[in-house]
Amino acid sequence: MGQPGLNRRQLLAAVGGLTVAGSFGFAALGTGADALAAGSQTRVRYWNLFSGGDGYNMIAMLDSFREEHPGIAVKDSTLQWGSPFYTKLAMAAAGNRAPDLGVMHLGRVTGFSPGRLLDPFDVDLLAKYGVREADFNPELWKRAVIDGKLYALPLDIHVQLCYYRKDVLKKAGLLGADGRMVPVTSVDEWFDVLKEAKKATKKGLQTIGLWHNDQNFQWWFFVAFYTQLGGTWFNDANTEVTFDTDKATQVLEFLRRHITDGYANPAYGGGAGAEQFVNGAPFAWEGNWSVPVFDAAKVEYGATPLPPVFGTQATHAESHSFVLPHQAERGGAADEGAHRLAAYVVKHARQWAAGGHIPAYTPTLSTAAYQKLEPQNEYVSAMDHQATEPKVWFAGSTGILAQRVGPIVVSSTVGSAKPDAVARRMKSTLTELLASKNPMDGRTAAQGGAVA
Repeated sequence: MGQPGLNRRQLLAAVGGLTVAGSFGFAALGTGADALAAGSQTRVRYWNLFSGGDGYNMIAMLDSFREEHPGIAVKDSTLQWGSPFYTKLAMAAAGNRAPDLGVMHLGRVTGFSPGRLLDPFDVDLLAKYGVREADFNPELWKRAVIDGKLYALPLDIHVQLCYYRKDVLKKAGLLGADGRMVPVTSVDEWFDVLKEAKKATKKGLQTIGLWHNDQNFQWWFFVAFYTQLGGTWFNDANTEVTFDTDKATQVLEFLRRHITDGYANPAYGGGAGAEQFVNGAPFAWEGNWSVPVFDAAKVEYGATPLPPVFGTQATHAESHSFVLPHQAERGGAADEGAHRLAAYVVKHARQWAAGGHIPAYTPTLSTAAYQKLEPQNEYVSAMDHQATEPKVWFAGSTGILAQRVGPIVVSSTVGSAKPDAVARRMKSTLTELLASKNPMDGRTAAQGGAVA
């Protein structure tokens, strides 16, 4: 996912050409992989988008695979995160130059023209290597199925979290006997917590950082709280917008209130939240990829899913997933090697969890090693109440939906537009997008056949 803060924002803003990363000392990206390939009988070409700590963890898992499977040479390439990655992958698949295995955000799979730019997994072959549907959260697996075929194999879910400083909350009387933040079940309770936390906060620090001017984070937060209210987007046939402007207005007013009540400082940029948290601010809403950052800072903290202020647990979630980019002659040893590699990494995701992600392979979650991880063991329940974007071609991580609707949400949060007017603009934009055609295949969402 990239690092949070400035590095992540740079990644999200990048619009330049696609670069195959050779940084971070990834020997496996070049001569190291070629050296390991010496004497191997099967080569598997693998493209991913993991940089920073995620990149190091992925390389470690790949090296373990190589050690255990000397007959399979993995030629891995790390490409620039974001839209350029998807452009490169689409061009490779359309031009019959695709790698044997790739990584995508699960929300982007529907828009990637499954059956034309993606090939389905052979579930029997996955089962041969120990990975079965029963090993996954049912809703997560269902998102990976299109027209009855499995087009993605989830590696994890990554979620938006409410990080809290235990030292500040203890001073404010907001820690329970278990050392965790007191439960919150309503909007009023949440703002009562913020009020007490503010009293215990050092001068010069905001109470909470929530990326108020970032279109992606504000969109992700909106998805979470709108889902808590039971909000829907489109009907089952994707022919009608069912977006509820009244519920949307409630969410927008809730997000805006953090600034109007003085808990989030509009003078700070979005990335300041993590920095201020390290310096003593009581709360930060960040993705789970911030866990290694806060661990390294030696902060005494906890992390929970976003508070269920509207009464129902739901926090925004996405998933890194393995995919099979389309190959005209897919099959044979390389294809079997791709299945074997994907299954291996999914099953050995304990190290991946150290980066903050929740492993998708549920047997990992019950191991003693995982259950000892903190704060991962505090927010693992997010697996069971994922708030996801609608399953349409224009959705998915930093996709067209976030690009179009995210800035509209920001306009409400920062106060440049009124929540009720923003809710109507959001519905209008959703109507336009529902009628638009996927440039990958020229079909609307209703014509896409994305039925699990």
